[in-house]
Amino acid sequence: MDVLAASRQTGTDYNCPAVWRASMTQPLLSVKDLVIEFSTQRGIVRAIDGVSFDIMPGETLGLVGESGCGKSVTSLAILGLIPSPPGRITNGSIKLEGRELVGLAESEYRHIRGKEISMIFQEPMTALNPVFTIATQMTDVLMRHQGMNRKQARSRAIEMLELVGIPSPERRIDEYPHQMSGGMRQRVMIGMALSCNPKLLLADEPTTALDVTTQAQVLEQMNKLQEELGTSVVLVTHDLGVVAQTCSRAVVMYAGRVAEEAPVQSLFKTPHHPYSEGLLQSIPRIRENKLDELPTIPGTVPDLLHLPAGCRFVARCYRADEQCHRQEPPLIWSDENAVACYHPIES
Repeated sequence: MDVLAASRQTGTDYNCPAVWRASMTQPLLSVKDLVIEFSTQRGIVRAIDGVSFDIMPGETLGLVGESGCGKSVTSLAILGLIPSPPGRITNGSIKLEGRELVGLAESEYRHIRGKEISMIFQEPMTALNPVFTIATQMTDVLMRHQGMNRKQARSRAIEMLELVGIPSPERRIDEYPHQMSGGMRQRVMIGMALSCNPKLLLADEPTTALDVTTQAQVLEQMNKLQEELGTSVVLVTHDLGVVAQTCSRAVVMYAGRVAEEAPVQSLFKTPHHPYSEGLLQSIPRIRENKLDELPTIPGTVPDLLHLPAGCRFVARCYRADEQCHRQEPPLIWSDENAVACYHPIES
């Protein structure tokens, strides 16, 4: 048995999953066996437990799951923003183009944030500083990372505001965040994040506070900018509709671990993990019988301080048996798909 075949059976080497990945260029970002713990009054909480995935250049990867599954913590770890204390990375690796980021000095990380890795934070209403104008907040980033003078930075900032669809950018750039709507503030965040042409964009629920129309406009703008700039994107979301619209691959997380990874089309057509199936079935659809109840996943995400001995999804899974209660399933690769389940749903 060769190394690749062995790794698929044991689930230990996540970075050698399949022939299709081997034929592509090297990953822009490689997260391997990441473990993040937080000290609390109740004890040590392992919020991320052995998470691994790769992001290829120009790719959009969706991190999917319920609230509390570890999506945002993973993205903050990539950007080196895990608050310490109480949090710390206790194991694993995060590499950007082969450069190890775990353990990097804060002074070195400052040169990466904004320039090589940018982030759109979850709440546009509070992510911008209310006491500074948009001009001040955008030009400071450009002056620091691009070496521009203030005039050049202002010109670039106006260009980015126009690119993300802000009307009258020459005027709006001198306004304060409270003078803009939520949708416009989100566009400013996107423009700011992309102003230095980063290699990787982390988008943490970028449309969660927006109405449906504005959400569609923002997603369309992000897709357009990604194509123009060639930026890789990690989209953190619980909205599978957004994943279907923007992502090429999806990583489904549950209770701090990867439950399934697959190309988006494959995941939506044939999910292999019961949790992925439950998420997809719970999407509202137009039904002939309006009295049909919307399917739900019974139960709740387990307390990370009191996890079950076996599979973390076992208490909510209709396919669970004795083995599922005893031992946690490894993540096993098969071609383009990976699933951590002893009884995966067959095609």
